[in-house]
This record gives sequence, structure tokens and C-alpha cells, in this order.
Amino acid sequence: MANRHVYAVVDPASGELVKEYPTATDEVVDGALDAAAKAYAQWSRQSSVEQRAQLLTTVATLHSERSGQLAEIIHREMGKPVDEAVAEVEFCASIYRYYAENAQKFLTDEPIELLDGEGTAFVRRQPVGVLLGIMPWNYPYYQVARFAAPNLALGNTIVLKHASQCPESSAALQQLFTDAGFPEGCYVNVRATSEQIAHAIADPRVQGVSFTGSEPAGAAVAEKAGRSLKKVVLELGGSDPFVVLSTHDLDATVQAAVEARFENTGQACNAGKRFIVAEGIYDAFLHRFTEKVLAMTDGLAPLSSVAAAEYVEEQVRRAVDAGATFTSKGRREGAYFPPGVLTGVSPASPSAAEELFGPVATVYRVGSEDEAVELANGTPYGLGSYVFTTDAEQALRVADKIDAGMVFINGVGLEGAELPFGGVKRSGFGRELGRAGIDEFANKKLIRTART
Repeated sequence: MANRHVYAVVDPASGELVKEYPTATDEVVDGALDAAAKAYAQWSRQSSVEQRAQLLTTVATLHSERSGQLAEIIHREMGKPVDEAVAEVEFCASIYRYYAENAQKFLTDEPIELLDGEGTAFVRRQPVGVLLGIMPWNYPYYQVARFAAPNLALGNTIVLKHASQCPESSAALQQLFTDAGFPEGCYVNVRATSEQIAHAIADPRVQGVSFTGSEPAGAAVAEKAGRSLKKVVLELGGSDPFVVLSTHDLDATVQAAVEARFENTGQACNAGKRFIVAEGIYDAFLHRFTEKVLAMTDGLAPLSSVAAAEYVEEQVRRAVDAGATFTSKGRREGAYFPPGVLTGVSPASPSAAEELFGPVATVYRVGSEDEAVELANGTPYGLGSYVFTTDAEQALRVADKIDAGMVFINGVGLEGAELPFGGVKRSGFGRELGRAGIDEFANKKLIRTART
């Protein structure tokens, strides 16, 4: 192939090329699929749930033991502050431990009460085969954990294609699974090209695909998988509403809004992005929120790349040209983009439908609960959402009306290994984490016995 160096580590802070990694040859990709297929034949039949759980426990332990080293790698790859990177690694450890501790319960045969009472019936969850994971750069370890943990516990095997700017972290994960004692082929990292991945999706050795990333790329993956009759789980973009209808503590609500928007420098699919505030508290909220956002200017981390920062800059420029106001300090410098607040964005403008993947928050004023819900739903996306109100009945009423896969009431950072993660509309389909995560690529086999 013409370009043998698709994978590269470029330090976002300096723009310095740290190291290039050659992409895999076609033979290497084929070997990865073959290794995973051969491993599946034994892994799925000859390993017990207890054995798989023990290996996942070791993976969790190694994440904790290597958290500093792993954090430094993604700090270098995509600019994540080290403290946030350590927190990501520790969250991964909790995910692997969660499935290790609950796999037996999740995979216990599920009896069915027969209508005629004649004989017995139950559902047995079994693995389906080799799964292909295609992962993004914004949470290099977490994205892998929520895909790999439940499926390895179930007995599937994994071929993992990571983002092109994450070759070092993906290699570190491969080493971690090897050191944990997983048999060869159970977890295989491969630096494949897009063309090679397209062939892998169609390969009969692959039984399912999990993709996290952009909407256009997800649509392309789903189309290829559909042509080959492969199941897909997609976690795509989000433009999550953060609805504030009332509050007993405005400062705390503003702080929650800042945290919801600016974790990972705003580069999270399920970050709060559109802040929809009741008119009675709008002015006070906007004033305090803007103050806190501008105060972050000097300490904010770079975006993942210069290209990412340039794209956010272009999106903000289009919104301003269409009549919006952007409040910030400074200007873009390389991959650094100044945090800021957009106001005056028309809900009918093209900018209102876009996902801003960076340190920019859009704030809207609404006059009623119904208007807030209408604006919250006025997006092609439907991943997560946030509702802040002092009225418990209103909270559940609004949560029920919001078109999203997840609603978080009066809090941020409430995700957990036990909670299903996923969206609706153009944010994708399928769920990861929790009980739902182990069911996505399971053969829920019915076993029915007649009365003897």
C-alpha cells in the first residue's frame, strides 16, 4: 500500500511527531482473524465462566498497577491531562472487575414458564464467535473496556482496530492482556487500514462488529456489516441537552454544567453540549457559567490534534456568521482552543444541529418546560441528557419525554460499569456496560424439552 505509516503518535501540545508505526500488511490482518477464530474454538468451549472471570480480574489488577504508565501514554497520544487519564484507567479496572464478578449471574440459564406446563424450557446465553472492535481516540482505554470485558467474559474473541493516533496505547493493552494470561488469539490488536477493515467486516470468520466514533464512519460500518448480515453495535455522536428548570443551589448547578461540558476538553460524545435554561434563572446562570468557563482559559489542555481544533474554530465561525455571539478569551493556537460560550444560536440554524466536539458550550433561554423539551429533542442525536430541577415529578416527566438513550437527573459523572450506555436516533443503537452489554453479542439459545 502507498502509505505504510497511517498510525502515528503526534504530541498535541507541541505538534511533535513522536513515533510512526507501520500499518499491518494484508497477511498480518488475515493472521489476526485466523488467530481469533482458532482461539474461539477452544476459548468458547473449553474455558469455564470462572476461568474467564479470573483472567478479567487479572486484567483489572494490571490496569490499576500500570495506571501511571498507561495514563502517560494517552497524555502523549491525545493530550488528556494525566489526572483524567489515570481516572479513565481506574474506571476501566472497575469495568473488568464488574464483569468478572457478575459473569456467572449474567450467564446463568434463564428458565421460561411454559403456558401449557408440559416439559421445560430455558434460554442459555452462549458466545457467537470473533468480534471486530473499531475504537476512537477520545477514551483509548475506556472504549475498549466496555466492549472487550463483557464479550471476553461471554466467550467471544476480539480483534481490535484502534484509532490511528493510538498505536502506543493499543499496543500497551495488547501486552496487558498477554501478561494477564489470555490465550493467544483471544484479544488481538491490529493496526489495520480502512480498506482492510472493510474486508474484515465481510470476512466469514467475523460474527459481529462494535464501532464507536463519528456518525458518517458509523453509517459506513453499518452498511458494510449489513451487506454481510453481521450484527453491529454503534455508539456515535451526541449533542446532549443539559436542561436547567430550577435549582436550590445555582453555584452547584453551574459547576455541574462546567464539569459536564469540559471533561476531556469537551471531547466526549455524552458531554453536556446544549444548555437549555429556564428564563427565570437564565441571566444568573449565564453570567456565572461564563465566568467559570473563561477562568479555565489558561489551564485547559489541548484538543487531540491541530485538525480537531481547526474544525471547532470553523464551526464557531459559521455560528457567529449566522448571528450567534461567542464569548471567550484569546484565540486558537495550534491544538489549543480557548473555552467559550455561544449564545444567540437559532434552533433552526444548521449550527444548532451540529455536534461541537471541543471546549465550547451553547446556552439557550426557554420560557417553559414544553419549550425546553422541544429544544432538547430538536437534534438528530439522542445519546445522553441531563435534567436539573427541584421538582421530582417534573424531573421524571421531562426524562420520559426526552428522546435519548440516557437521562441523568440532578447530577453529572453518574456513569458506572453497571449502567447501560448507548443512544437512539443518529447516536447509534445497541448498549454497552451493565447486563445489556453482555447480551448484545450473545446467542440467546432456547432449549426446550418435551414432557417425558
